[in-house]
Amino acid sequence: MKSDGSVLTWGSSTAGGDSSSVSSQLNSGVTEIFSNRFAFVALKSDGSVVTWGGSGYGADSSSVSSQISSGVTEIFSTVSAFAALKSDGSVVTWGESTWGGDSSSVSSQISSGVTEIFSSDSAFAALKSDGSVVTWGYSSNGGDSSSVSSQISSGVTEIFSSDNAFAALKSDGSVVTWGDPSFGGDSSSVSSQISSGVTEIFSSEDAFAALKSDGSVVTWGLPGGGGDSSFVSSQISSGVTEIFSTDRAFAALKSDGSVVTWGDPGFGGDSSSIASSLSSGVSEIFSSDRAFAALKSDGSVVTWGESTWGGDSSSVTSSLSSGVQNVYSSSKAFAVIDNDG
Repeated sequence: MKSDGSVLTWGSSTAGGDSSSVSSQLNSGVTEIFSNRFAFVALKSDGSVVTWGGSGYGADSSSVSSQISSGVTEIFSTVSAFAALKSDGSVVTWGESTWGGDSSSVSSQISSGVTEIFSSDSAFAALKSDGSVVTWGYSSNGGDSSSVSSQISSGVTEIFSSDNAFAALKSDGSVVTWGDPSFGGDSSSVSSQISSGVTEIFSSEDAFAALKSDGSVVTWGLPGGGGDSSFVSSQISSGVTEIFSTDRAFAALKSDGSVVTWGDPGFGGDSSSIASSLSSGVSEIFSSDRAFAALKSDGSVVTWGESTWGGDSSSVTSSLSSGVQNVYSSSKAFAVIDNDG
C-alpha cells in the first residue's frame, strides 16, 4: 500500500500476486489490506471492499458485493474465508463455506451488536456488546460452541485461539474453551485452575497458556505442543509477566528478566543449551515458527530452537552482541535493526 492509497502486488498469481482484474479499484483510497492464506482484501476509505487472489479462498466476493460496498470497518479471516465487520455491528462473510464463509446459520445473531471477531484456522467467533459469543464455521474446530453456549452467553471480554480451538476470557477471570479437544478445546483437566484469576491467554498451534494475576501460568492442549508444562511448573508458579510462542512451544518472561521454556524441543521448547544467557536481563522475546530470539536490556540477542529457522545465529554473533534496537521475524528467519540504523 502506497501513501497515495494505491496498491501494488507481486508474487504467485494464484495467491494474490496478480491484482490486474481489480487494478482500477486499487488506484486510490485504500486504507488497509488484509489477507488469508491465498487471497487479499483491501478496505477503502469509503468503507467498501475489494478482493482478489486464489479462487475459493474469498478472492471472489461477488455474492456479497452489495453488502460490502459501504460501511465496512475491519476484516477478519480464517485460512480460506473472510468476515467483514460493519459500522452498524453486523457481519458479512464469504469464501470457503465450511471454513467460515457461510454464516447463514447464525445470520440473525450477527446482524447487529458485534464488536470484534476472532478466528481459528477454519471457524469464526464473534464477540457482541452484551458479552455473548456467536460461532460458525468448521464445527469440530470451534464453529460449534453449543456445548458451552450457556457459559458464553454473557460476560466474555476477549477470545483467543489455537489452530482448531477457542478460549474465552470472562470478566470474572474465568476461562471457557471449545473446539478440537487435542488443540485446547478441552480444558477439563485444569478447570479448577482457570475458574478465576486469569488475566490473559496465549496460544501455540496446539495449546493454550493462561497467565494469572498472581504471575502463575496454567497450560492445556496437546502435551508436546506446549500443553504440558509440568516439568517447569515450579518455575512458572509465580513472577511471569508475559508469554510468547512458536508453533509448538512457549517461552515465559519473568519479572526478574529470566526466561522459562517448554513444549516441543525442536520448536524452542528446550533452551537448556543457553540457560545461563536467559537467566536475567531479557526484555522481550520474538519468534519464528520454530525458533525464539530474546532481546536483552544490554542490546544483545540470544536465539534458540530449530537452527535453520533462526535458532542458530552463530554466523552473526558479533553483530548481535550489542546495540540491537528491535527484532523482526518471518516464519523461518529473523532480522534486527541496530541503534545505528
